[in-house]
Amino acid sequence: MLVLNNIEVVYNNVILVLRGVSIEAKIGKITTVLGANGAGKTTTLKAISGLLRPERGEVTRGTIEFNGERIDRKFAHEIVKVGIVQVFEGRRVFEHLSGEENLIAGGHILGSAAKMRDNIDRVYTYYPILKERRTVQAGYLSGGEQQMLAVGRALMSDPDVILLDEPSLGLAPMILDDIFGRIKILVEQENVTFLIVEQNANLALSIADYGYVMENGAIVLEGDADNLRENADIKEFYLGIASGEKKSFRDVKHYRRRKRWLG
Repeated sequence: MLVLNNIEVVYNNVILVLRGVSIEAKIGKITTVLGANGAGKTTTLKAISGLLRPERGEVTRGTIEFNGERIDRKFAHEIVKVGIVQVFEGRRVFEHLSGEENLIAGGHILGSAAKMRDNIDRVYTYYPILKERRTVQAGYLSGGEQQMLAVGRALMSDPDVILLDEPSLGLAPMILDDIFGRIKILVEQENVTFLIVEQNANLALSIADYGYVMENGAIVLEGDADNLRENADIKEFYLGIASGEKKSFRDVKHYRRRKRWLG
């Protein structure tokens, strides 16, 4: 289990971004963190993957543990070795390299050419289009193909947990259905754990087992994904389904939501 215990994150020794965030991602399950831009979702992933230091950020309070081992003091490459890999917002593929070269880069810790080949073939079984396009420069792939490549590159290191940042960004609905459907297959067949941060609440909750809602660096609501989809506040503020009389924009500001969610 991946567990965040009441963590705080500060940038430049001044800016408090995360305030007492506690999250659990169970092995072999899909957990999602929902929230608007600036809520702190990406910072949460970077705190887990050890990528705060290059941005002058640090976990100043609380702990992050994976399978009982504390990891918030480890460097990013050490966290990859324990089995946690992050897929960045906007795909971030190596555009000048071919698709297969991107996969090879993702498997650099394997230490065996035979294992590298096995893992490449395994990625191609889940994403056949990548095999067809393996010699094409990644920069010329479509957005959906690049997202598949980014997830495939993460799979190359045999991770236990994949941190997926805004996978729906800039992609057409039909492509998203395919990408999220394959994530479900990976969880079922490979027992890979996914922690997904998303603004598209409807899509994320459709495949997730458990969800959290984040606002202004704090968790304001959590629960089983099915229950969250039926929650009146989630319907109103994230799914665009309002009940009762119409409300003005003034009535849906975040402080009103926080007041209602926190009681």
